[in-house]
Amino acid sequence: MTITIAGFSGSLRKGSYNASLLRAAAAMMPDDSRLDSASIQAFPLYNADDEAAHGIPDAVTALKDAIAAADGLLIATPEYNHSIPGVTKNAVDWLSRPPADIARVFGGKPVALIGASPGGFGTILSQNAWLPVLRTLGAELWTGGRLMVSGAAKVFDADGHIVDARINDALRTFLQGFVDHIKGR
Repeated sequence: MTITIAGFSGSLRKGSYNASLLRAAAAMMPDDSRLDSASIQAFPLYNADDEAAHGIPDAVTALKDAIAAADGLLIATPEYNHSIPGVTKNAVDWLSRPPADIARVFGGKPVALIGASPGGFGTILSQNAWLPVLRTLGAELWTGGRLMVSGAAKVFDADGHIVDARINDALRTFLQGFVDHIKGR
């Protein structure tokens, strides 16, 4: 049985450290598992009037369906102003629409958080800020490991590859732990 994890980066920046971290994760998934990455680039700003007039955007529906079908969810979250980035929260707000879909998309879903930041503390405050959001959605936050990459400008090269062996090892260990957790459920 192959464990499938849906994932997305909470950054829209072309040279995003978090998108690079997610690509690295996809490339080093443990045996019998895979990471299917999606983009939130096409998600509009959430507006209930737009939802009522036009429904759920196709890009949102596609990611909702991918998360619902997956065995787990991996979010690569940046940290902006010591908290959750607006675009990442906007994506999760869309993914929780309509409210009747919350249980299908997030209910009991194992979720893991990773993140990279140029600052010295990684994404600890952003990851902590996700706790009440994920709890409210009924997701199962995996807390068996944390991966917060600090000093990201020195961890990634110009092409977005991880050049720090310690971070590569930590990511590999994190992914193995998350996959083992999913298998053990």
